[in-house]
Amino acid sequence: MKHIIIAVILIISNVFLGIAKPMKSQAEIYFAGGCFWGTEHFLKQIRGVESTQVGYANSTVANPSYEQVCSGKTNAAETVKVVYDPEEVNLSLLLNLYFQTIDPTSLNRQGNDRGTQYRTGIYYINKADLPTINQAIQALATQYNKPIAVEVEPLTNFYPAEVYHQDYLDKNPGGYCHINPALFEMARKANAPKTATYQKPDDATLRKKLSAEQYAVTQKNATEPAFHNEFWNEHRPGIYVDITTGEPLFVSTDKFDSGCGWPSFSKPIDKKLIVEKPDTSHGMTRTEVRSQTGNAHLGHVFPDGPADKGGLRYCINSASLRFIPKEKMKEEGYGDYLPLLKK
Repeated sequence: MKHIIIAVILIISNVFLGIAKPMKSQAEIYFAGGCFWGTEHFLKQIRGVESTQVGYANSTVANPSYEQVCSGKTNAAETVKVVYDPEEVNLSLLLNLYFQTIDPTSLNRQGNDRGTQYRTGIYYINKADLPTINQAIQALATQYNKPIAVEVEPLTNFYPAEVYHQDYLDKNPGGYCHINPALFEMARKANAPKTATYQKPDDATLRKKLSAEQYAVTQKNATEPAFHNEFWNEHRPGIYVDITTGEPLFVSTDKFDSGCGWPSFSKPIDKKLIVEKPDTSHGMTRTEVRSQTGNAHLGHVFPDGPADKGGLRYCINSASLRFIPKEKMKEEGYGDYLPLLKK
């Protein structure tokens, strides 16, 4: 019983100090780079960074306030906690990008900010990260004639900063920042995803791949029955792709219940993904919607959608689509579209 109590206390202590181990699919690293407003804004631009939080690292005073940290009596460094997906961005790239934002030879000063709280530092919670960090520091040192002033230490504690400091430059776009704004765009592009290529299969492949109804709808402009199709009543978060090519077309965030009996969307992911053509078949004047790459018939677009979503209703055949639920998007190669589900 005694051992159980001790274990529980240790777990609670680590959570309180903000150094609990991340989930298996995540990793953590902590960067001090001067004023944490700009450092956080820079790091959150990098694809693969899942969350950031500004705070005070390795403080000798428990849960210090900003004023206490500024006094220089806490030994705390303004620091950004970075939670990232190592499968999307590795630690070496994060380190090299971080180095772009600092003067690594300057002690206790970055930009116009001076004081021990503005020192540069890399704080780790996983000892396995240390060789990578040391290697990066050694490579950095070859680029300078002065000694590198970036401290590398294990994280002993991390206390989140006050709410008004969090996401500061998102809330105050014109706020103070010691980092060149051009670097934000560089961070966004540094780990940009490789553009997937989609191709339309030949007719023989489509006949083997598709069901009779899917082939009739996508290749012969047929229409499936209303209310008797796969996705008209689908409400799970996820992405809808072209059944013929796999190219993403719509996301669940833009899906709404129109009452027509077919999946309805207020817009496609990108207008460039579809082609709209006049359709005068069946004695009606309508606008047909086809996929750009696959040239598959998808359905029609009507001007009777929700006004607050643009006023359009993309009425799409389920047979033209494949649905990938949110929890499987990354596994199936659509992880880069997950942010679209957070709108």
